[in-house]
Amino acid sequence: MPPADAAPAALPPGVPVDPATNPPVGPLVDATPRPIPARIPHRGRSVDLEPLHPRHAAELWQAMQGEGAEASWAYLGYGPFASQDALAKQIGAFASQHDPIFWAVRPHRSGTADGWLTLMDIQPGNAAIEIGNIWFSPRMQRTRAATEAMVLLMRHAMDDLGYRRLLWKCNALNAPSRRAATRLGFTYEGTLRAHMVVKGRRRDTAMFSLLGEEWPARAAAFDAWLSDGNFDTAGRPRRPLGG
Repeated sequence: MPPADAAPAALPPGVPVDPATNPPVGPLVDATPRPIPARIPHRGRSVDLEPLHPRHAAELWQAMQGEGAEASWAYLGYGPFASQDALAKQIGAFASQHDPIFWAVRPHRSGTADGWLTLMDIQPGNAAIEIGNIWFSPRMQRTRAATEAMVLLMRHAMDDLGYRRLLWKCNALNAPSRRAATRLGFTYEGTLRAHMVVKGRRRDTAMFSLLGEEWPARAAAFDAWLSDGNFDTAGRPRRPLGG
């Protein structure tokens, strides 16, 4: 305990405080627990999300072949897979879970399942939820469909279910994921040192968040970027999304 006559420590800038309380505490919020996401499909302009199922295994196995595929597993806790059967068993395990909830990603341009992603660390009482476990095949990376796949789940969490805090976390060494978080409008919160052991290696975890009061502006930016008029005939965006 500090001495009784010690000066109070300054509050960090930007921390919300209820001015009517002493000692200071955070403002009151809607504490109603949010709904748990359901395993339902989501339809977009350029991509569909389907609840992950073993029937996706054959298409996903094909998406995992080719140049650059092995490197895409570097920061995930699983993969690459030795065979389609091994992949199908893992997909079966994923599909049976309620947290994380997995969706297969089907871009309209390819018509095949080319990746997956999840909503996870679901905290209804805290109105907090994470988007993560993102694996996109090399052919899907940096495409309109990749961005829209993430936006569809972000919209579901924030608009449909009313979550207040959307979390993004990644290996602190994963530069592409850190760039993606910034591009999508997440704010860097800090790094948890020696947070996990993944594939036998130490993982420091970079933490990012997007809050309910920040969401309307981001949703408007997503709408503008994803509009058909922002893409040329080759599917290239005419202007960047930005953070």
